Amino acid sequence: MAPRVHAILIVRADDHPAAAFHVRRTLAALSRQSLPPHAVTVVLCGDAVRVAEVVTGDAAGASQDGGGGASLDASRIVRAPVGTSFADAVALAVARAGEDADAAPAEALWLLAQDTAPERAALERLVGALERSPAALLAAPKLVRWDDRGEIVSFGVTMTRFGRAVELADGELDQGQHDAVEDVMGADVRGLLVRADAWQTLGGLDPALAGADEGLDLGVRARLAGGRPALAAGAIVAVAGDGVAGPRAPVDAVRRVRGAYASRVAQLHRRLAYAPVAAVPFQWLALLPLALWRTLLRLVQKQPSLVAPEWAAAAVVAVRLGAIGRSRARIRRARTAGWAALAPLRMTQLELRERLEDDPEAAGGAARGGLHFFTGGGAWLVLAALVASVASFTALLAWPVLGGGGMLPLPSHLAALWSDAAFGSRAIGLHTVGPADPFAGIVAAVGSLWPAAPSRALVILWVLAMPLAALGGWFAATRVSDRAVLRLAGGAIWALAPTFLTALVQGRPEAVLLHLLLPWLFFAACAAHRDWVPAGAASVLLATCVACAPVLAPAFAVVWIAALLLVVAVRSARGVGKLIWLVVPTIVVAVPLVWRQLVDGNALGLLADPGAVWAGPQVAADAQGRALLAAGLPTADLAGWSAFLPGEDLWWVPLLAAPVAVLALIAPITQRWGVGIGMLVVTGLGLATAFAAVGIAVAATQSDVVALWPGTGLSLAWLGALAGALVTLDAALGTGRDPADGAAASPNLARRLAAVRGVLAVVVVAAIAVLAVPNLTAMARGTALIHLGDASTLPAFVAAEGRSDPDVGTIVLTPQEAGGVATRVVWGASESLGGQASIVSTRSELTEEDRRTAQLAADLVTSAATDVTGRLGAAGIGFVLLAPAADPESDQARALRLGAATALDQRDGLVAVGDTAKGSLWRVTDAVAPRASAGVSADRIGLWIAIAQLVALGIAVLLAIPTAASRRAARRAPRVVGIHWQEGR
Repeated sequence: MAPRVHAILIVRADDHPAAAFHVRRTLAALSRQSLPPHAVTVVLCGDAVRVAEVVTGDAAGASQDGGGGASLDASRIVRAPVGTSFADAVALAVARAGEDADAAPAEALWLLAQDTAPERAALERLVGALERSPAALLAAPKLVRWDDRGEIVSFGVTMTRFGRAVELADGELDQGQHDAVEDVMGADVRGLLVRADAWQTLGGLDPALAGADEGLDLGVRARLAGGRPALAAGAIVAVAGDGVAGPRAPVDAVRRVRGAYASRVAQLHRRLAYAPVAAVPFQWLALLPLALWRTLLRLVQKQPSLVAPEWAAAAVVAVRLGAIGRSRARIRRARTAGWAALAPLRMTQLELRERLEDDPEAAGGAARGGLHFFTGGGAWLVLAALVASVASFTALLAWPVLGGGGMLPLPSHLAALWSDAAFGSRAIGLHTVGPADPFAGIVAAVGSLWPAAPSRALVILWVLAMPLAALGGWFAATRVSDRAVLRLAGGAIWALAPTFLTALVQGRPEAVLLHLLLPWLFFAACAAHRDWVPAGAASVLLATCVACAPVLAPAFAVVWIAALLLVVAVRSARGVGKLIWLVVPTIVVAVPLVWRQLVDGNALGLLADPGAVWAGPQVAADAQGRALLAAGLPTADLAGWSAFLPGEDLWWVPLLAAPVAVLALIAPITQRWGVGIGMLVVTGLGLATAFAAVGIAVAATQSDVVALWPGTGLSLAWLGALAGALVTLDAALGTGRDPADGAAASPNLARRLAAVRGVLAVVVVAAIAVLAVPNLTAMARGTALIHLGDASTLPAFVAAEGRSDPDVGTIVLTPQEAGGVATRVVWGASESLGGQASIVSTRSELTEEDRRTAQLAADLVTSAATDVTGRLGAAGIGFVLLAPAADPESDQARALRLGAATALDQRDGLVAVGDTAKGSLWRVTDAVAPRASAGVSADRIGLWIAIAQLVALGIAVLLAIPTAASRRAARRAPRVVGIHWQEGR
């Protein structure tokens, strides 16, 4: 005789559009069972009218929905709030059934939800599974997709040693491969048939599991009670994944986050509920550290959206001590067997790794070809660029320090190097406390590559700059074309760009670094909307590019907004999050400096070029200068040709850049017009930045104001123009296919097109190579501004003391051409490249510190004041350096220098050290106080700023680390942007 089965159907009456249909199908399937249940109780959670009408069998509602529903006895309908969990709703139904004295007690409970439609023989097969084995306390059906019976959703669940729930069959086609399995650890709660006496013994479902792993937990407790779950392969139940039971289908980001939260809460709660008593406190203490560790894993796995659920789950489980105690008591009351009974059914880590190894594209092959860096000539291009660099900068191989132009040495110790990059007391100025320029962090990172002598790292960078530029240009070209000749042309032109070579020979480290980083930013940003790996890499590269050239921030912002709008327009929700993250590290790194400059009322100072303030040669802010900028030339000497061929008519020099410009202008009318227009916009933004830069002066050095360097804007313009030119060469000449039907053209036509393409590429590269000749030979001809530098900008006596005491101060007095004196205060052994601060060099109004410095200088160069040396010592200044005036020295400067030297010699409290190559030096003999500290509050602010910046950059780096899954995903997308991948191309 069949046992009396009480079917419990939990219905969430919400506004889900398919809820009424799902309830109707489930009720209809329930009424057609070959072995009908003796009683059916429906718990209606919520008050949505359409769903309620289906449940109650209201005729009007059924007619409105287009069909009839199974009508139920009103006494068997239990009302509950819409937020009632599945476990609580089942408990309500069981309690209501117990209150019915007239009904015979049920012998089994069948747990169903609104979206669980059982097939006709489902209950009969579940009952049979229970009857075949007296030890079976519950039986689980095979769950299949609602709209595809051939795909398994769940058929048995197990867990790992650490409590992670793992489906034994999920997303597989049902070919009977699992039908022989009957003994499992647990199963999905939907459709479970549980013996009524076992239900009472086990204590029902655990409401603390947040709706996840309820069937697994019930199966574990059944095992500990001496029983077991059983699988009924013939019992088929279709599930839609939108009901109150089981995991909801992750059809959108919100559901994925909610599902991850529920699953993690269930796992952590079970871990505390299952652990031995002595281990519970340690498990509880490990909740937050474990959340931190899993946060790092989520970032490496490219799942940043699941970081918040990790922390939320850990916090919720940590405070629910009462729920943990009740769960442990429930297990303790029913337990008759040891935990060893579960060991054979657990999934090992090896089995889990094999199961998670998902490569759906393995059979179909990759969607993109290889890079062919070696076979395509990329390696030879880099090697040729290295040879050209060594030939052009041979002297650098023996230089320990690079000087000239905007170059300054780096500190000899890594601690000082990174101290320059942190918030706190700045290395210049009397007592300046504030944020460092972000560029200082890049300088520190470069210097750390050669810890024994950080300044040598810059020398090595200069030697390797051309091959690194060729490498970056070649990789950037892979986003534009898959043709080897065009990739080679792209790498060569980028390495020979006049703005780059000019920065090399003039000694502009920020411009050189920007030019090296831009192609990698282009390479990563082109795919940033598709995957977290390029998004993470692009976010770091964007932060470094803005740090090297703040003047490019507006142009980058325009490109970022355009990309964001484009992704929104094509309705790529996942791409929006990745593009938003793109600017987060840049914002976090820049906020301290932005805040300080805005508080000081100096917003334009944010555009200042980082590093040393140097008024080097560049074009004028007039029509002729801007015409040269339009030709891609950042200096008035025509990229060095004026000195290379003095007295010659050089009207033809700007025309050497014309082939790149003409090809770039053609790109918008090719088949890949979208990419062509985008690159033309990038070119326009770069030129607009360069045009504006030459007319903006926000920094000053001594008595000179210095305009922004336009070369960084030109580097961006060169990137856009070069990419546009390659698009034209790649698309305008076609692929040798008939545009009407895509059929391949004749081999002769394809060969002719390839030959024309190759000739044009050679012509463009040859023109840029000719343009680069003066800069490449500048070192050999002695016209380069870079030269062998000194380890310190201060005399050796000061440098030696500064290396042992970084807080020793030196006031430097420099006579000016018009007769004034420029003053600066340097701390430590030397001025350094990373120690420069734009909050000092871009001040538009005098501060109290500036007035004190000016007063000290005025008192030092005159004999009127008597207490100046005492004030120097009180400020922590131990040396006075009278630096030589700019060559040639004017009469006014010479008079001031001689008068200042006489006054200093006669000053009590000063002793002359002597004349040095850096100027005349005096030492303060009065007591010198320690340098004023930044203060406790400044140290605290600096610590929090460092933590925030390191966290943001750390997250970006973790996202940028590729994984096997990310590499497989990348192979499924074309490398070249703006085309549909065609197999066989």
